[in-house]
Amino acid sequence: MSRKLGVRCAAELAGTGLLVGVGTGFVVAAARVGGVPQSWMAVAWFAAVLIPIVLFIQVSGAHLNPAVTLALAFSGRIAWKEAPAYWLAQLGGAFLGSGCVLLLLGRGAHLGATVPTSWDVYQTFLAEAAFTALLVVAVFRLADAGEGRFRWRIVLPPTAVGVSTYVIGPWTGSSLNPARTLAPAVLSGTYTDLWVYLVAVPLAAILVAAAWKPRSVDLADRGPGRIDILE
Repeated sequence: MSRKLGVRCAAELAGTGLLVGVGTGFVVAAARVGGVPQSWMAVAWFAAVLIPIVLFIQVSGAHLNPAVTLALAFSGRIAWKEAPAYWLAQLGGAFLGSGCVLLLLGRGAHLGATVPTSWDVYQTFLAEAAFTALLVVAVFRLADAGEGRFRWRIVLPPTAVGVSTYVIGPWTGSSLNPARTLAPAVLSGTYTDLWVYLVAVPLAAILVAAAWKPRSVDLADRGPGRIDILE
């Protein structure tokens, strides 16, 4: 590791806070003006993920999501012993970001909490699991290929989130991230079917991690927050 764990966790806290603040802040702001096209929402979440990745990928690996850290650890791409510190930082960042939205924009739209609308819990479960799997595949593609020499690859995870927001956002809220769901839910007191997101998302991450083990990592491109894996 090129940086101490504390520095990387500080980056995870700041990055997750930025992700949640920008993404859910847009949800709340959109509700205040009577709504916006779903394509705008997708672009907003694309940006909410891309910005902290650009800022922090060279510091912490920019996981920004407990499910992503879980998948990276389960698959052997990072060390298990560092996962709890990442999770705490991500949760702290999510609550920080959601708290800022509360202070600046108020409690509208339940602070952007993810709640199933016209879909039942089983459809929501499957949709969240499917798009979490897509996100983890994008992260693994970036992690295994490296981000250094071909930086266009950093758009893969934000694109997965943007597509998910556009496709399933109107029905599930498009979580794919337990921290992103938990913080606004707690701060707004919105617990409707919360378990669906807290079970479906980590489960999908584990299934992808179990199926896709790393074979090699380009050490010239490898960023921080990963272990050296050689063929």
